[in-house]
Amino acid sequence: MRLNSYDDFTPLKEVVLGSADGYLDRVRDMSFDMFISDNLSGARGYYPSLSTWRDSEERRDRNTPHRLEQKERFLGELVEDVEGIAAQLAALGVTVHRPLPPAPESTRVATPSFGATVTPPLNLRDNTLIMGDEIIETPPMLRDRYFETQFLKPVFLEYFRTGARWTTMPRPMMTDHSFDPANVAHAAPNIEVPLDPRASPYDVGLEPMIDGANCLRLGRDLIVNVSNTNHALAFDWLRRHLEGRFRVHRMDRLTQSHIDSVVVPLRAGTLLLRDPGVVDFLPEALRGWDVVVPPQPGVDDYPQYENDDPIPASPYIDLNVLSVDEDTVMVNDACKTLMDTLEKHGFTVVPVRHRHRRLFGGGFHCFTLDTVRAGGAEDYLA
Repeated sequence: MRLNSYDDFTPLKEVVLGSADGYLDRVRDMSFDMFISDNLSGARGYYPSLSTWRDSEERRDRNTPHRLEQKERFLGELVEDVEGIAAQLAALGVTVHRPLPPAPESTRVATPSFGATVTPPLNLRDNTLIMGDEIIETPPMLRDRYFETQFLKPVFLEYFRTGARWTTMPRPMMTDHSFDPANVAHAAPNIEVPLDPRASPYDVGLEPMIDGANCLRLGRDLIVNVSNTNHALAFDWLRRHLEGRFRVHRMDRLTQSHIDSVVVPLRAGTLLLRDPGVVDFLPEALRGWDVVVPPQPGVDDYPQYENDDPIPASPYIDLNVLSVDEDTVMVNDACKTLMDTLEKHGFTVVPVRHRHRRLFGGGFHCFTLDTVRAGGAEDYLA
């Protein structure tokens, strides 16, 4: 089919699902700092990392034999769960595309301005934004993910051959001085924070950087969460690039980064929200929509790891659902309260297993990139 994706809730026809293959090959040298913030309880020292920009005593026992065995088991279960998502989508009649697997020997990449480990293409939502018939590769917030969309080239090329537009936003140099210093005071799991910025011959100042998961697509409208100068520059690029085809709205600091576990459109006129206060950040036209606010999750809703502490991502990660159509939603099978809440509001729930969603910082929406949906450039904000 031709690329056609304007929203997150009309009938889903084709999707790209990320792959966890490659994490097992990289467990001894992959930086997981992108998933966990040192400022959050239970996050310190859990995964092996080569990065030194956030060193601490708690991080130095990451590679003991016991820890490595444990991590490999969790990673194996992640692979199982992602493949289970693929099977469920196919059973629902959705065509599922997959990225290229990283070659086992390709563990590091380098540019003139930095070197980094390679992140396998799992959370596809972050580095690509689909706007109607256009693929937009976004400038990442993390060096580890700089070349992640390369694994999607065969899929993107096939859509291009059938008529899709294909654009890459300006690729940042990503020196230490490319990042907004304000990030240090508001560290989020997916924002890189060099604590002691070093000068580089490639310094160009602050640069556009943003993830696709900062954005909410509603037909002819795009709502962009802006929480720092990097985001603001990327917002300006998107607004100019899409002018005349889409209306681009700025939403200030709903979160530090991603919003798809905070506000999720389930159908035209209905939003799934983390809490009622989210409404105050939304464009005026969305404030009259019906809202679904599930009970707050508890610690017992998630697997427990060492020291009896859950590992962040957000405790609201289960709101990262994937709508198959306006009435059908894929939900983590462990989140009974959310399933009950959605069913009470008339939705059909498809329960799917995803055990370590807090540990790896992604849900069903994060793992997927909708490339074909039935909807078009509707004016949902009229």
